[in-house]
Amino acid sequence: MSRTFVLASASPARRELLAAAGIAPEVVVSGVDESRVMGHDPAELASTLAELKAEAVLDIVSPRTLVLGCDSVLHFDHEILGKPESAEEAASRWKRMRGRSGTLYTGHCLIDVAADRKIVRASGTVVHFAEVSDAEIAAYVATGEPLHVAGSFTLDGYGSAFIDRIEGDPGTVIGLSMPLLRTMLGELEIALTDLWGS
Repeated sequence: MSRTFVLASASPARRELLAAAGIAPEVVVSGVDESRVMGHDPAELASTLAELKAEAVLDIVSPRTLVLGCDSVLHFDHEILGKPESAEEAASRWKRMRGRSGTLYTGHCLIDVAADRKIVRASGTVVHFAEVSDAEIAAYVATGEPLHVAGSFTLDGYGSAFIDRIEGDPGTVIGLSMPLLRTMLGELEIALTDLWGS
């Protein structure tokens, strides 16, 4: 049975990860206001946000659809950090994060609409930030990139030069763990390879 794969996220990075792995998703932006959801456990919060995103599009997709919602947060210095609200906040974060490490959590919610089954999982990857200068931080924030991503950094853009190393799956940091998605599909008795070319 052919299936439509819907990504309930506006993230170009997530779409590109899926495309690179052979899956051409339809993008349906959920419109969930992430700032309204609070939590104390970063993995749980990321999972809750992912679930909200996936469930928000169920009324507008076909019954033969797989829906994937994802969301990411950074756990740093006992705080949970989503997207910064301003350039000043992004710069302030980087001045705290440089030379230190945090854990980026990405929540994944996969729904098989036809089978009415849902799986929610989170993955975490430790990120070691470089000892960057004030000038580098200012230049990076000026690109605008840190304003649109959890934790104020990326691994697949300008920010890649400011990450010394990671411990774990790079996809988790970019916003979608392909190994975890494969496992989740397996739990739904769907082979990832069956989605190639979809």
